[in-house]
Amino acid sequence: MTLFNKRPPVAGQDDATLVMLSLGGNRDAYGEIVGRYQTLLCSLAYSSTGDFRHSEDIAQEAFVEGWRKLETLQDPEKLKSWLCGILRFKVSRHYRKTARDAHQQNISLTEDEDFADDTAIEQSAISEQHQALLWRVLDDMEPLYREPMILFYREEQSVQRVARELDLTEDAVKQRISRGRKLLKAAMSVFVEETLKHSKPGVAFTAAVMTMISGISPPAKAAVLSSSAIKTGSAFKFASLAALLASTSGLIGSWFSLKASLAQSRTKRERHLVKKSVTLFFAFAAIYIVGMLGLKQACYMFPQHYVALSLFSQFIVVGLVISYVILVKKMFGAMKDLRALERIAHPEAFLASAHQPQAKQREYISQLRLFGVPLCHFQFGMPEHTDSPAYGWIAAGTYARGLLFAWGGVAIAPVSVGIISFGLVSIGGIGFGLIGTGTVAVGLLAFGASAIGYQAFASLSAVGWHSAISGGFSIAREAALGSITIAKHENNEVAAGLAGLSQFQWHSSWVLIAIALLVIAPAFWHARAVTKRMKAD
Repeated sequence: MTLFNKRPPVAGQDDATLVMLSLGGNRDAYGEIVGRYQTLLCSLAYSSTGDFRHSEDIAQEAFVEGWRKLETLQDPEKLKSWLCGILRFKVSRHYRKTARDAHQQNISLTEDEDFADDTAIEQSAISEQHQALLWRVLDDMEPLYREPMILFYREEQSVQRVARELDLTEDAVKQRISRGRKLLKAAMSVFVEETLKHSKPGVAFTAAVMTMISGISPPAKAAVLSSSAIKTGSAFKFASLAALLASTSGLIGSWFSLKASLAQSRTKRERHLVKKSVTLFFAFAAIYIVGMLGLKQACYMFPQHYVALSLFSQFIVVGLVISYVILVKKMFGAMKDLRALERIAHPEAFLASAHQPQAKQREYISQLRLFGVPLCHFQFGMPEHTDSPAYGWIAAGTYARGLLFAWGGVAIAPVSVGIISFGLVSIGGIGFGLIGTGTVAVGLLAFGASAIGYQAFASLSAVGWHSAISGGFSIAREAALGSITIAKHENNEVAAGLAGLSQFQWHSSWVLIAIALLVIAPAFWHARAVTKRMKAD
């Protein structure tokens, strides 16, 4: 544990990592951010105000504001442009509060200041005159040329640095600086260049900002952190997209399954039952999402109750699991009962050969068998009391059991896809597996809207024995990263290390994408096959 407790150096870290560390309360990391962008912000402020003192004051205010509101930064990789946005707002407010040309006012000394040292007064007056003279020259230039010029001489005459700071090409920077130099009056060019070189903010500026934020709490307490803190780079974005695709693929598969039921239905009452079932499934999902998001906002409003609210969020997760299990059982049972009644009440609806109880169109069983088990067994008709579960190496149906793959309402297989699924790899509305994905996923590794496992990765809530990563609630024994966290290590470099964030995300992403394709493709095929076989008379 000594290795994990050692505070890693912040120098050289990328912006996203520095943001995460800062959000975890690491002030040194924010000091690195200030040092990295102070020249840029001071230069942009000076280019707008024409006053060195005011420009540094405004830049300091921008950095302090950035510290206070760092958790609102949605994408840490855009830290620079976000800070520049805060700065431009501060400049705009500065113009509203002070006279625009305050730096050009004459310096007058009152009789009460006669005790001041004459030399100091003279040097101050010369400095003010130099600034005024400098600004008269620069003020005639358009900001398009003025900003690169100021940065060029403050960044040790490095075109590369200016291009990087302003997000321009080196050729564009060279052209603008060249044009800017031509705009300078020949007699003033050396004066302007030398003055700008010596006006660059230094260590004192960084120290001043750090002193100003020393009495301000971190942007979010360790247990209440914006989800943007987790986004440590492109690997996280890729993993987030993959997890979203994999978790929603279960719902997509469920949608195709229920949609196919409309093609299987033969009477008005059967169609009404299918529509009612679809509505209930998605209504419970909507209640779950609204409840989770509402509790997340409640944690922000009442942070003193975040532990109780976090635990209550898991009751909503359990409630969704129970509601789905009950709905699946009742829905398929009701379909079987209704089909039996409708065959008696409306025999004319079942005259076509495809709708006879033992019709070949209702299922497909392959002739090829491995160890006595059909390679494929697909069911296409609405469930009836005479049906047995689909069983094969690859199986699809209302109840499907596969030795390799199963797809259906309830699916059991090494790779299973369903409204409720069980397997080594499971995907569904509710997925239980060694690797579980779904709206609610339970597994050794769990990915979903809500995830429960040894390691859990989720969009709304994650509960992990070892680690949990989530954009909402994260609860774990060891390490948690998320908006609202409960764990031994929360939202800091130790938590990120224990969770194995980067490697875990990158390797799991390709698996999740493959899983999503395995879900959506057979679901789409099954729905089309049902429509083709069962809808037409």
